[in-house]
Amino acid sequence: MQPNYHPASIEQQAQQHWEDRKAFLAVESGDKPKYYCLSMFPYPSGKLHMGHVRNYTIGDVLSRYHRMKGYNVMQPMGWDAFGLPAENAALANNVPPAAWTYSNIEYMKQQLKSLGLGIDWSREVKTCTPEYYRWEQWLFTRLFEKGVIYKKTSTVNWDPIDQTVLANEQVIDGRGWRSGAVVEKRDIPMYFFRITQYAEELLSGLDQLEGWPEQVRTMQANWIGKSYGVRFAFTHGNDEKLWVYTTRADTIMGVTFVAVAAEHPLATRAAQDNPALAAFIEECKQGGVAEADIATMEKKGMDTGLKVTHPLTGEQVPVWVGNYVLMGYGEGAVMAVPAHDERDFGFAKKYDLPIKQSIQVAGETFSTDAWAEWYGDKEKGVCIYSGKYDGLSYGAAVDAIATDLKAKGLGDKQVQFRLRDWGISRQRYWGCPIPIIHCPSCGDVAVPDDQLPVVLPENVVPDGAGSPLAKMPEFYECTCPKCGGKAKRETDTMDTFVESSWYYARYSSPQCKTGMVDKASAQHWLPVDQYIGGIEHAILHLLYARFFHKLMRDEGLVPGDEPFKNLLTQGMVIAPTFYREESNGKKLWINPAEVDVATDERGRPTGATLKADGLPVVIGGTEKMSKSKNNGVDPQAIIDEYGADTARLFMMFAAPPDQSLEWSDAGVEGSYRFLKRVWKAVSDHVAPGVVAAYREGELSAAAKALRFQLHQTIAKVDDDLGRRKTFNTAIAANMELLNALGKFTEQTPAARHVMQEALEAIVLMLSPIVPHLGQALWSELRPGSDLLDQSFPKADPAALVQDEIELVIQINGKLRGSLRVSKDADKAAIEQLALAHEVVVKQLAGGIAKKVVVVPGRLINVVV
Repeated sequence: MQPNYHPASIEQQAQQHWEDRKAFLAVESGDKPKYYCLSMFPYPSGKLHMGHVRNYTIGDVLSRYHRMKGYNVMQPMGWDAFGLPAENAALANNVPPAAWTYSNIEYMKQQLKSLGLGIDWSREVKTCTPEYYRWEQWLFTRLFEKGVIYKKTSTVNWDPIDQTVLANEQVIDGRGWRSGAVVEKRDIPMYFFRITQYAEELLSGLDQLEGWPEQVRTMQANWIGKSYGVRFAFTHGNDEKLWVYTTRADTIMGVTFVAVAAEHPLATRAAQDNPALAAFIEECKQGGVAEADIATMEKKGMDTGLKVTHPLTGEQVPVWVGNYVLMGYGEGAVMAVPAHDERDFGFAKKYDLPIKQSIQVAGETFSTDAWAEWYGDKEKGVCIYSGKYDGLSYGAAVDAIATDLKAKGLGDKQVQFRLRDWGISRQRYWGCPIPIIHCPSCGDVAVPDDQLPVVLPENVVPDGAGSPLAKMPEFYECTCPKCGGKAKRETDTMDTFVESSWYYARYSSPQCKTGMVDKASAQHWLPVDQYIGGIEHAILHLLYARFFHKLMRDEGLVPGDEPFKNLLTQGMVIAPTFYREESNGKKLWINPAEVDVATDERGRPTGATLKADGLPVVIGGTEKMSKSKNNGVDPQAIIDEYGADTARLFMMFAAPPDQSLEWSDAGVEGSYRFLKRVWKAVSDHVAPGVVAAYREGELSAAAKALRFQLHQTIAKVDDDLGRRKTFNTAIAANMELLNALGKFTEQTPAARHVMQEALEAIVLMLSPIVPHLGQALWSELRPGSDLLDQSFPKADPAALVQDEIELVIQINGKLRGSLRVSKDADKAAIEQLALAHEVVVKQLAGGIAKKVVVVPGRLINVVV
């Protein structure tokens, strides 16, 4: 065995060995329990980042651990390959998005392999291939025919320069993120999934997900947003109705105006003879439609001149257009109660509208001068100035008001959800084509099965002005499947969330040519036993995947109601940031590797300079690694210098997996040193020759103590890796065991057998985390044996039965030493041994102890 640790050579050998043995090929087998471990697949952006390394190492540790525990493990990998970044890269580099994507996939695949991940690459999927997306097109046609997918006009962010719809996050300060054009609200036809049909099941199903973080379940519940309220109508004209929905029907007697969206039919009607209102409506159509933006922007409004009739009082209530009301949410109209809603209060103050109190809290005084928190308190408030409802609390008032509205035929109680149907149409090129044909005679017709997939042409370079598909007659010109007449193919593509909503199921049978999944394979592998990914996907991706699972279940494709049994949301990888301010006020971000940091005696930063010129740089905050802040570390550089196992060990040791991990060069060095120590310990041990691991025989007290710590460690690490998933504490326990082994100096045959046992256990316990090192060291400790065939070590109950125990010695409550005593020693014997201990004798200096306190099994405290 070579005396020094050389990761490059052993890692290459280990990876070749795993490939030769097809070690991670997942085969459906009934003789072992299955374990499907899945990390969220990456977007092929070009290079791995440290977030990838952490995510996939966590999954690999769990996969390898469960394989050692006797499970039939599947750990697949693929690529979330459609999306706007590929189009942007294509624009920048004048290459087709397909070529850029496939090139990135090949490079990143080699990077993933260099990490030593135990992946079944035979199951690899690329979502941009026809073999993959034809099946979501197939499902689309089924759902379209059932009405689960439908078409309607929707208000979107429209970039007038790029001629495309923008996602909310692509609207920055009201302008398109790429073109800089002022964004417009535009109504365009789009296809929608009726996810709202599943709202109740998506909400109630969260109770089944006991293996999910409570935080994620709460976030999903809030997004679905079930509320109990009253839907009612204000009347106007010839028995026309303006419908609104409210969760505060108890405040209905305080309504002083109604606000409608700029796109509401009443607003359109009022604007026909009102140029100022028409201009204001056009102004409202500028800017984005994100709820977050609406919440923070300046609230503006204009009186339409129209009035509607209050359903209970008969009063005439003015109708205003409000820029904060969205047509796509609820009824596109809201009742305004300025006295008891903070937003309405501010609006009323701005436009000098009436503010009518209708709720009172005992001991409080109402004033229209300024908003007070109690104005919106529905728990303590009771109705006031509300006629027959005076004195009623929230629940009683809602019941009474709903009853009266129902009697008038103008309203009733209703359960509503914040969740809205999922619009999936995108006016972009690099995505899955929507399988619909538009026929002048037959309308929208689903593409028949025998014409699927609708293949996206790949040799296309976008020009940034709308989708190239809309300019390609060879793509959109077609014949109607029903009547045979001339027709036009849909040129919109699907939201890329669609591909990532069912990939986990496709992994069960990625080569299946007869359906989305092979039903028997899906039955075997699903649900996913452990899903791993960032908290940023807690809402949309996970919600859409849960929704898709229910869609596929209802088509008879997959078993069960939920796709992911357990969820681990790993924390971010963070690092310090440094910058200099340029003359134009912009910040020039500098990579930490290019900076020298000065620290005080406690290690706290006191200043930083650029290595290149020695001049100061500003120390920014510690933030998530990102290209924008230039504070990332290239994983490949770490692998090249220290080896993949060091990168894996540091990532698992620096923090629990669900917490943020702060990058530390010193931490990487420390991880590397530890692996060298493990290597040296095995090298020194096998130099005189390999022995059998200890099984039975007479041992010294020191050997018994070492075996006790060894089997304590095995039990702890087994629990840490399996139940708790705290890999950092598992590593720390192995470090402590290696330290104890270093202090064990006996060289008797029995002692060597104990050392063999301990080293074998350390290698096995660490191997899920540092598999290359484990593969190499196991072959030295057990020549002719393969680590791949080994089980996880088991704690020996006999080793955990101690003849002696160690007690802490305290003097006046302060730790001073320790004492080994027989586990059967009584209190008197322990006191006698403690008083004879050298540290106690020295402290007493010939005197007598005032008191000796013995805490059985733990400590002795001598009071002097």
